[in-house]
Amino acid sequence: MDYKYIEQLLERYWQCETSLEEEGILRAFFSQSEIPAELQQYQALFAYEHTEKHSAVLGEEFDEKMMSMIDQAEPVKAKTITMTHRLMPLFKAAAVVAIILTLGNAMQVPFDKGYAGSVAEETVGQGVSVALKGDSAIIDSMRQSSLQALPNVENFK
Repeated sequence: MDYKYIEQLLERYWQCETSLEEEGILRAFFSQSEIPAELQQYQALFAYEHTEKHSAVLGEEFDEKMMSMIDQAEPVKAKTITMTHRLMPLFKAAAVVAIILTLGNAMQVPFDKGYAGSVAEETVGQGVSVALKGDSAIIDSMRQSSLQALPNVENFK
């Protein structure tokens, strides 16, 4: 038997040029039990309607169950968002930046040599003496005591 017409329909099917009637002819042909071996590979594609079970349609009881569940649910109230709530992340970011800048400036103060209130260190013998820069009396007395503590200081003068 010559299946040239079916092969032409298949060729048109792959090029998306078939009508609904021609696709119906292909489905009817492939739903037969005896199909040539060279066309056997296409049978599953066109005979799926006959082999697939019909899907179950949702009944009226489903709609009733859904409606009863909707009626039982409490309504959800919309939450109002104020401008303060919207800008809260921006406020938090600004606070973090302010803290970082403040800590950065506070850390620079001890390292700044030109600061008038900084602490001056003088080495005295074995230890370290700490005095304010403006307090020259303490610095002078520390130098004097360190000179007295050293032996043979007068030989170096």
